[in-house]
Amino acid sequence: MPTTRNGPATARGVEPITIPAETPVEKWAVWPVNWSAVWVGTLAAVAAVVLFGLIGVAVGAHLLGPEHRVVDYKKVGFGAMAFSVFAAFLSFVIGGWVAGKIAGILRSETAMLHGGIVWLLAVPALVLIASLGAGSAIGAWHAGVVSNPTGASSTPFDRPEQPTIGATEEDWAQYRKERAEYRDKVEQWQKDTPKATRNAALGTLTALLLGLMGSVLGGWMASGEPMTFTHPRHRTVVE
Repeated sequence: MPTTRNGPATARGVEPITIPAETPVEKWAVWPVNWSAVWVGTLAAVAAVVLFGLIGVAVGAHLLGPEHRVVDYKKVGFGAMAFSVFAAFLSFVIGGWVAGKIAGILRSETAMLHGGIVWLLAVPALVLIASLGAGSAIGAWHAGVVSNPTGASSTPFDRPEQPTIGATEEDWAQYRKERAEYRDKVEQWQKDTPKATRNAALGTLTALLLGLMGSVLGGWMASGEPMTFTHPRHRTVVE
């Protein structure tokens, strides 16, 4: 509210001076970011991705290379699919939990924010790892963050060598047969390339979204608050 005070004396008496009220300053609820905790959580998430990726390759859950590209998800075994989902989710749960615990956050919202930032930093790290040629260490799903050429020039088939001048008719017949088979394989490869590219993108997208969910959930777990959406409504505010 504006206030008044006495002004200078004049012939007509003392005139009041109106003082305008101060404009209220908008207050922001700042969520501080503990970057040390975020970086350690990111390293934990990437390390877990590498660990699970190597385990998947060792047990045969992750088959890498152009000859093992996924053209039809119906042909992917249930065990391999379950392991991929479990690894993509749990790796980032670990990262989000580590970040929340190191930061010592006791509020679920801030802890979940730190978990999400862990995911934001881990995605470029995975892209860098895959682009440097170490995609086999992070599994089939995460390795898809870097697109690989899937045209005829990168087919896993070897072109048959033409027989020498002194080759027999049987050698030439065998060569023509192998050349026909090679052409059929390359043609089928080119036909399946759009499906394989789409499935690779879907698999990588699924892995990243599972990682985002896992990192947020890991941060929520680290806060120690009840993992219910109604808890913040009944939270006791400490002045």
